[in-house]
Amino acid sequence: MAILQPAWLDLDRKAGDLEGQIYRALRDRILGGKLAAGQRLPSTRQLAVTLSVARSTVVDAYDRLKSEGYIEATTGSATRVATLSSAPWNTAPPLRKETPPPQLSPAGDGMFRPGTPDVSDFPHAAWGRCLAARARSLRVHDLGYEDACGLPYLKEAVLEHATASRGISAAPEQVLILPSTRSAINLLSRLILRPGDDTGNVAWVEEASYPSARRLMLEAGARLFAIPCDDAGIDVSRAGAPDPSLIYVTPSHQYPTGATMSLPRRLALLERARQSGALIIEDDYDSEFQYGSRPIAALQGIDRAGVVAYLGTFAKILAPGLRIAYAIVPSHLVTQASQAMQHQGLATAIHIQAALADFIREGRLRAYLRQMNARYAERMQAITTTLDRLCGDRLEIAKGHGGLQLATWFKDRATDDIGLVSRLGAQAQGLQPMSQFYLSAPRPGLLFGIARVDVGRLHEAIVDILDRAAS
Repeated sequence: MAILQPAWLDLDRKAGDLEGQIYRALRDRILGGKLAAGQRLPSTRQLAVTLSVARSTVVDAYDRLKSEGYIEATTGSATRVATLSSAPWNTAPPLRKETPPPQLSPAGDGMFRPGTPDVSDFPHAAWGRCLAARARSLRVHDLGYEDACGLPYLKEAVLEHATASRGISAAPEQVLILPSTRSAINLLSRLILRPGDDTGNVAWVEEASYPSARRLMLEAGARLFAIPCDDAGIDVSRAGAPDPSLIYVTPSHQYPTGATMSLPRRLALLERARQSGALIIEDDYDSEFQYGSRPIAALQGIDRAGVVAYLGTFAKILAPGLRIAYAIVPSHLVTQASQAMQHQGLATAIHIQAALADFIREGRLRAYLRQMNARYAERMQAITTTLDRLCGDRLEIAKGHGGLQLATWFKDRATDDIGLVSRLGAQAQGLQPMSQFYLSAPRPGLLFGIARVDVGRLHEAIVDILDRAAS
């Protein structure tokens, strides 16, 4: 097959991020079918010369495309466009549960509580300056009812952050500022689902999945169907369930297993949503934290049919007490979602919004994320190493490539993980039993939070848990 001629790729040098421009241009042409599977790409050296950029810039762009599954390359052979086809759907019996799931055991406090950031290093001084400055200088317009869905300059700042870090593609008016991810899930569930309508109340979730999201969808009238999920993410080819109106997924860092959804699975999910007219809720709760590799771009960024609502939160990356999250909704839902948001009174404090906009624009969020990413990476490495040394014969341990928690599973599937955590009581230090995250096929294990791990006490804490579990 003929080699790609790169003359079409015109870089905007004033805009910067040349690597990102090359990555996005090639990605979009692959997704649009303009570059066919198997088509040969120019060598990194050739493309660098043609575009008058450093070869390392092209190498980084190719590495990103390769890691996300768009291209294939092996030593000594040409780089080619990957085959992105996926398996056809089947009619296997659906994994299904229509009644509310059991209440999770209280997570309690402690170093192993999952999903909780370490706020001990919160940038108090920088945040305080932003907050004080805005509290003194809010515009009269900002103090009214006009911007109930979020201050325009916070929407713009959030979009800049999400575009740079997660590959989001949207306009500022598509951004809604909310108090929490849960409020966003509740808002969208009640907007999309039609209770009592057997063709309009179907919601798909991953198996395993976030219990609070399931509960919110059930309260909105959903019939839940759990769709098989493995190391490559949710597999819609194995769904065997009625067409959904709503699909809730965590593709970049699956909760709680930590898996990353592969590109073929992402494309299959988008196509299934398009054909069934479903809305996908993409909960991207902690993907800013990635250890050892670049985070894979958000599902929303490759959505060409307007079927994805992207959710992000500052509860995980800054502090839960700020009570600020955001939803980036498809353009056709902006008016409905905005009206529903105002009806439900989901506004957040104006001075917090304004301060956060400045905090992002001044680069303070980016600096804080770099700092915390390094610290969390150390803690993730420490806990995976310690668990492997002390429990490797009993536990299957996830790779721990990112996020604020680490999934493990007992090799003995008869283990009662719920009973174990219950017996440990306060000594569990926030551990959660993995089986409680499943709807239909529980798999026992333990979910460890990593953000607040005290590396110096880690060995002692795990030995103490093992001793108490054996008694």
